[in-house]
Order: sequence, then C-alpha cells, then structure tokens
Amino acid sequence: MTEFLDRLAGRVAVVGSGLAGLMTALALAPRPVVFLTRAGLGEETSSAWAQGGLAAAIGADDAVGLHLADTLAAGAGLCDEAAASAILARAPDLVARLEAFGVRFDRDADGAYALGLEAAHSRRRILHAEGDNSGAAIIRPLIAAVKNTPSIAVLSGFEVRRLVMRDGKIAGLLGSHAGGAALLSTAQVVLATGGLGGLYEATTNPAGNWGQGIMLAARAGAALADMEFVQFHPTALDGPGRPLGLVSEAVRGEGAILINERGERFMADRPGAELAPRDVVARAISAEIARGGRVFLDARPARGDRFAARFPRIDGLCRQAGIDPARQPIPVRPAVHYHMGGVATDLSGRSSVEGLWVVGEAGATGLHGANRLASNSLLEAAVMGLNAAEDIAGLPVGEARPVADAVLPPSADPAAVRAVVSRHLSVLRDGENLRDAVEALLPLVEAEGVASDPAMVALSIAVFALLRAESRGAHARTDHPLTAPLPARQRMTFAEVCAHAGATLTHPLARSA
Repeated sequence: MTEFLDRLAGRVAVVGSGLAGLMTALALAPRPVVFLTRAGLGEETSSAWAQGGLAAAIGADDAVGLHLADTLAAGAGLCDEAAASAILARAPDLVARLEAFGVRFDRDADGAYALGLEAAHSRRRILHAEGDNSGAAIIRPLIAAVKNTPSIAVLSGFEVRRLVMRDGKIAGLLGSHAGGAALLSTAQVVLATGGLGGLYEATTNPAGNWGQGIMLAARAGAALADMEFVQFHPTALDGPGRPLGLVSEAVRGEGAILINERGERFMADRPGAELAPRDVVARAISAEIARGGRVFLDARPARGDRFAARFPRIDGLCRQAGIDPARQPIPVRPAVHYHMGGVATDLSGRSSVEGLWVVGEAGATGLHGANRLASNSLLEAAVMGLNAAEDIAGLPVGEARPVADAVLPPSADPAAVRAVVSRHLSVLRDGENLRDAVEALLPLVEAEGVASDPAMVALSIAVFALLRAESRGAHARTDHPLTAPLPARQRMTFAEVCAHAGATLTHPLARSA
C-alpha cells in the first residue's frame, strides 16, 4: 500500500465522489488526480439521492436575472449577490457540459426541456432526468466518465481523517485504508465531502455524512461561515425508517397540497401557500406537529393515477411504507436536508488554507444565504467543481513533499452527538437550548474520543446560532423572533468557535440570560 500511495504522491487529491467531486476530477483532466472515496464512486452521496433536479435559467420566459432575484429572496438578505450571480450565470454552460458527458435531461414531446416548477421559483426552470431520479441519472454517466479517464486514479475504501499541514500549507492526507493507517503526500486537496445531515436523527441525507469536510478543514485552521443555517426539508416521509425518504418539492410544484389530520389546508392563506420558501413551510408543519397533530401531502386531486409515472421513485418509497399516493395522502414531517454553511470559500472554491479547496455542500460560497432556493444545490455543486478545477489547472503542479508519520485518530461515531443536536438545534431554537447544546458538546470535543470530530461540527452550529440573536431564513429563534435590520454573515475559525463556547459557559449571566 505504501508503494502504491507513493506512486500517487503529488497528484491533486479529490475527497468525496458526489457531483461536486466528479465534476472537479473530470474538469481537471488530463492533470493527474487521485479520487479518494470512503465507499464506491457515487455511493453514500446526497447527489445520488437528489429528486428535484437542477435549476437553470434556460427557458424562453426566463433569465439569469430572474433566477438571481428568486435566489436572493429565498436567501433572506444573506446571499453574496456577486457570487450568486456568477454561479447562476454558468448554468447554460454547465447543462451543455453535463450533456456532453452523457446526461440526458427529460424533454417533452416536442423535444424541449421538460422544465419543472418548485417552491419560491417564479418560473419553470428545474431540469429533471428520469423523473424524480435526477441525482442518480446525472452522476451515473459522470462515474462512467471518471472510470474511463486515464488521468484519474480511484482509491475506494479510503477514509480521510486528517489533513496534514506543513508551514501552514496542505502537505498531505492521513486516513484509514484496508484497516490500517495510510498517508498520501499532496499539496493540493479538494474536499467534496457533502453535508452534515447525519448529525441529526431525522434526516434525508446518508447517515454517515456528518460534516467530515468541515471537520477536516476546521482542524487545519480554515475559516467557517454561515454554520447556523441548517435547512429542514418540509416534506420527508414520516415513518420509522432512517434516513427518512424525501418527498420532493416538485410534488407540491405539480399541485399537491398540505393538510392536517382534520383535513384542513393550513398553508392556504399564507403567501406562496405550499410553494412558500422551505423555512416557512417547515415551521408551519412543525407547529402542526407540536400541537399533537399530523401533516399529510395530498397529491390525489392534482396527480391521481398519474403520480407513479411522474414520480416513480417517490411512489416506490411510499409503497414500501404501505401508502398508495394515488389513493391516500402521504404522511410528512420536516427533516434535515441541506446545510447552507460550511467552509468559507471564494468563487474558485479556495478556502483560507493554502492548497485547500472545498466544493459542493461542504463549502459556503454565499449563494444560498440563509435559506437555499430549491434545486440550486446540484447547480452549485457542479459549477463549483468546474471553478475549482479551472483554478487548480492554472497553478503549477503541487510539489510532493515528505511528511512525517502521524497518529491515526479513531474512527468517528456521531451517535452521542445526534441526541444533543436533534433536541437543541432543530427547526425552532432559543438561547437556553443553544447554551445547553454548547454545554453538552464542548466536553465531547475536548475529550478527543470517537465523538470529538462530529461534536466539532455540531458545536460550530450551536455557537454560530447562539451569536445570531435574530430569526432569519432557516435560523428561527423563538426568543428573538424578529429579523435584524442589517443582515450580516458570520465567519469564524474553530479556535474562535471554542473561545465563544468557553465564554458562554463561564459568563456569570450565561445560564440566566
């Protein structure tokens, strides 16, 4: 194994094999790349599970400016407008690139793109592939392309546990492979490790994705941004299974309505109704559940017997749970779906650490602000993969420098963290709960045990949330229900997070404030 890794030394290392990682590796060709993935290519990735599709302003009645306006409105004042405009403007080019790799987006009888409508979009601009199986249909040809690209070496079963630093720069990766420690020397690393939904008990994400990329970058000293903004998808299939099955926004886009156990359409009088921004819908559903009620998504009037043809994957999920969506309303509840925050990056995916790029959900470009607009995630993942590759391609090949042996930390286990996060960092928050979270999580971080790494990520969410004394987008504080007049993003290193956490616990007013 050592000899094999030595042969790969100096290559650009791409960690994670969802859409962002795949696009990065492919766009870097013919520069040599080593693809490091914990599972097989495309496995355990949120990209493969995506149903809604990819947002792109390519319709005859659409424009980038309209897409931008919708994105800014959903982002509740915290989007980086320049970054958002630049990312959204690359959508037509991206669609062409994906099709060149073999992606086949759904088209109507006339051969035009079959564009869908989703919440908070003012136009039909959602590209689907194979109906509601879009994510898998998009990454499948990309995986094939990676396997057929000679410049890309794929190393499956490699779990990266630390970034190796030298003189403040990236020098390598330390991880576990085939049951033993493995060290790869490289000066250029791209983290494309996905989100942090696995920190929560109720999530639509792969349970093993608990924010590894954020942890790796934070331990290397990289700045984090917007960590408090965790998006809860309003309509996950309410059942005992974990992760929860996703009932895509597109179902509401096709006319399905939300009702409670009394048959009342409780969203009818709200702006946007069922197609209001996700944070609005998630809070409304949470309120129904909090009073002891249940919530259902009723697609019968809108789709009826046509449901299975339009949403084959969701139909299958429902039937596995004993529900026929053509005949019965679908029980739903909010579940963690996406994280707007992550490692702070520029438009090239560069972090504050030299030699480290972060793309996809693990990065925070400012596109999403306080609340991601539906289907902007796949767009951002692919565009940022392209941007990072173009940036790296313009740099000299990184020098492979010898790195000293390091002690492999234990494999992380988020089990002890999930209960804390699910209880205190949910849809509705308040200062007391947030301080309780800090109090529970900081000792786990300091213990440097199996819970330390996921506790780092969770603690960052708690501290960012505690410092944001307002309600904005996906961050709702019951003790601060109003939105502050001047929007401002937060950015901190993990050392600063720990300093704030320590001050929270030692301040004499902390428990009574």
